[in-house]
Amino acid sequence: MGAHRLWTHRTFKANFWLRAILLVAATVAGQNCLWVWVRDHRQHHKYSDTDGDPHNASRGFFFSHIGWLMVRKQPEVIALGKLIDVSDLEADPLVMFQKRYYKTLFVIFSMILPMLFPYYVLHETLWTSFLISFVTRITVLLNGTWSVNSVTHIYGNRPFTKDMLPTENEWVSMLGMGEGWHNYHHSFPWDYKAAELGQHFNGVRHIIEFCARQGWAWDLKSASRAMVKYRATKRGDGTHAQYGWDSPDENNNQLKTEEDDYENLKKLAEADFVGPVY
Repeated sequence: MGAHRLWTHRTFKANFWLRAILLVAATVAGQNCLWVWVRDHRQHHKYSDTDGDPHNASRGFFFSHIGWLMVRKQPEVIALGKLIDVSDLEADPLVMFQKRYYKTLFVIFSMILPMLFPYYVLHETLWTSFLISFVTRITVLLNGTWSVNSVTHIYGNRPFTKDMLPTENEWVSMLGMGEGWHNYHHSFPWDYKAAELGQHFNGVRHIIEFCARQGWAWDLKSASRAMVKYRATKRGDGTHAQYGWDSPDENNNQLKTEEDDYENLKKLAEADFVGPVY
């Protein structure tokens, strides 16, 4: 929610305290400091599954899942990474504070504090607390996150954009609270839902909407229905439940969209578009 939908894609705005909580949560997750995570993810979207992508899925499942973290970055990845605009992050004092003291904050929030509950309340040993509250937790969380880079770039359908590797994967969405609707996300990266409205297993979407109702978040960006329909009918693989080519219309005929309809939908989509695309 924080590193991805707020700081990377700017899909909504948040007040200081919500941003501070999300920054702590990102530190607990242990996926590097926000500055590095956001830069790499913006680069991933800009050069998705090419040699400029830090976790290029074209190089196979293992590389996109964990292999990219086991080797030095390729020269092209390093060179292109320097061109990614992170000026908004460098203007954010919270992000830069975490960047400067990340290692210390990681030890405190991700290692020590989670061990206190089982040690003092459940009376477990320090070793057991360390293995369960840190090692097991961080292993499960990291592999869940990495599955978005690997599984959802290989297995699933592509109802919105067929000429890209990212897919819609229900299992990853269930594990990642909505991060597995990846074909939609790469088609509309600035949408706070990271999924089409109505898609299940999207817990992060509901948390953002709850925060918005409390006044802690605002300016939630979302793709219009016209834009989604245009994208699915024009560039999808035909598997969309409503706009797919094999979906019958009210007269029990195959759904067909004529070229002039595309142009009308495109105009509506462009009129409704808001937000940067990374």
